[in-house]
Amino acid sequence: MKGFFMNDPRLRRHELGFLEVVDRPTPEALHEYYAQTYFQKEASDSYRKSYSVEELEVIELRIAQRAGQAQMLLGDDQPGSLLDVGCGEGFVLKFFEQIGWQVQGIDYSRAGVQQINPAYADHVEQGDVFELLETRIASNKQYDLVWLGNVLEHVLDPVSLLQSLRCLVAPNGLLVITVPNDGTAYHEELYATGAIRDRFWIAMPDHLSYFTADSLRRTAEATQWDCLAIQGDFPIDLFLSHEGSNYVADRSQGPAAHRARLTFERLIGQAGIEASNRFYAALADVGFGRNLTAFFRPKP
Repeated sequence: MKGFFMNDPRLRRHELGFLEVVDRPTPEALHEYYAQTYFQKEASDSYRKSYSVEELEVIELRIAQRAGQAQMLLGDDQPGSLLDVGCGEGFVLKFFEQIGWQVQGIDYSRAGVQQINPAYADHVEQGDVFELLETRIASNKQYDLVWLGNVLEHVLDPVSLLQSLRCLVAPNGLLVITVPNDGTAYHEELYATGAIRDRFWIAMPDHLSYFTADSLRRTAEATQWDCLAIQGDFPIDLFLSHEGSNYVADRSQGPAAHRARLTFERLIGQAGIEASNRFYAALADVGFGRNLTAFFRPKP
C-alpha cells in the first residue's frame, strides 16, 4: 500500500497510515468555508435541500443499524446522553431523541438542521467546533455516546481531535466515527486498469484526510482508543467495475446507481439490524464499503 500514492502530488502518507492533503487551508479559511458556504449551497455529496421518502427511509435505517451496534456494545438498553459533533442536518439527533436519549449537537452552522429537521435546531450550538469541544472539556462534561458522522476527514488534525475526544466520552461510553473508505486496493485497481481516469475520491477542500479500515484502527490505537467493531456500508463503488454502470466515467449513470443502492440497502435491512450489521462488518473485513463506521471505547 505504501507505494500506491507516491505519484500523486496532492497527498502524502501520515506515519499512522492515513493519507492527508499536502496543501492544507488555514484554520481561518476552513472555519469560514464551513460557517459561510458548506451547508448554504446544495452539494451532491454533502446534503440536499430535500429528500425522497425512500431516501429518508434509508437514512433512518442506517442510523438505526449503527445505533443498534452501539447499544449492543454499551450493554445497556437505557437511554443515555449523546453529543453529535458536526451534526449537519440533525438526523442523528432526531433518531436518538425519539428513543429517549438526551441529545446535543454542535456544528459550524445550523443551516443544515434548520433546512431539514428544524424542530431540532434548538438542540444545536453553532460556532467553532473545536472551541465548543474545548468548552465542554474544560467543564468536565462527559457523554455516553459521542457521534462523528463524516467529520474526521474534514478536520486539519484528526489525531489531535481523537485525543481531545477521550475527555468527553464516559469511561464505559463509546465514540462512533463514520468516514469515507478511501484509497483502498480496489480503488487503485480501478485506476490502474483505466476504469477511472483519476482518483475520484480525492475531494478537496472538503476532505483533508483519507482513511481505510486499517489506518483508522491504527490512528485510534495511537490515540488510546480500543476498536470494538468496524463495519462498512453498501459498496456503491462496485458499480465502477462495470462499464455500463460506471458513474465516474459516465456521470449520467449516477442516479441509477443511487436508486439501486437505496433498493439494496432496504432489502439488506429487512434481514434485521443484527444480520445487517454482520453483513456490513464482513464487508469492512475485506476492504469494501463506501463508508466505514467504527466503534471505539477509551482505554483506561
